[in-house]
Amino acid sequence: MKEKLSIVKIGGNIIEDETSLHAFLKLFSNLEGKKILVHGGGKRATHIASKLGIESKMINGRRITDAETLEVITMVYGGLVNKNVVAKLQALNTNAIGLTGADINSIQSDKRPVKEIDFGFVGDVKKVAHESIDKLIQADFTPVFCAITHDGNGQLLNTNADTITSQVAVGMSALYETSIYYCFELNGVLEDVNDKNSVVKHIDSEKYQDLLKQGIIADGMLPKLENCFDALQNGVNTINMGNTSMLTQENDNFTTITL
Repeated sequence: MKEKLSIVKIGGNIIEDETSLHAFLKLFSNLEGKKILVHGGGKRATHIASKLGIESKMINGRRITDAETLEVITMVYGGLVNKNVVAKLQALNTNAIGLTGADINSIQSDKRPVKEIDFGFVGDVKKVAHESIDKLIQADFTPVFCAITHDGNGQLLNTNADTITSQVAVGMSALYETSIYYCFELNGVLEDVNDKNSVVKHIDSEKYQDLLKQGIIADGMLPKLENCFDALQNGVNTINMGNTSMLTQENDNFTTITL
């Protein structure tokens, strides 16, 4: 029987707020067993780019990453945010190691091809070096990935943190029973967007089709859920979505997704 591995992703709003970040990292540190953390940092990057006089361009909620923006993202994601998170985890007795996908050649991507939109230096994950990542885990380090990968030819690429999370989980599923925790502001997938407690507690393939027909899963939730089912079909055991308190034993008000 495979050992369990938790892959946890946190988004921008938690990173932006020191109190929320500390509370989350405490929960993450207390999470039993082997684990990996993946973080974004887009809001901080936008704020610092603006201070430097660099305009952030977004299309359909996705960042256009030109050469200047990539420099800011590398500084913010790989430096400021990543090292801040690692230092706070060390204070909580979690021996974390901060990584981009270039470190130990852990995550290689292809630069996204230009179709209708040129997203610039944006990567689509091609390969996860699960055995290299496992060497860190076996040495009792907790990997902390920021949302940067590389193309194997010296080029860093801005890469969606949700996608990194699912692809790392898929890669690690060769060695572990992997579970993903997507932490965000909502309690989970909601039946009624105006009622934060209307959490759909369990979604399988059949329930997913039902929620699609009813229009309950729409807009930004669509790619998230598509990503989830893709990961489940490629070896991930379970996926959980909700606020950070789902990392505790006490809270069961979140969404679990299985096949």
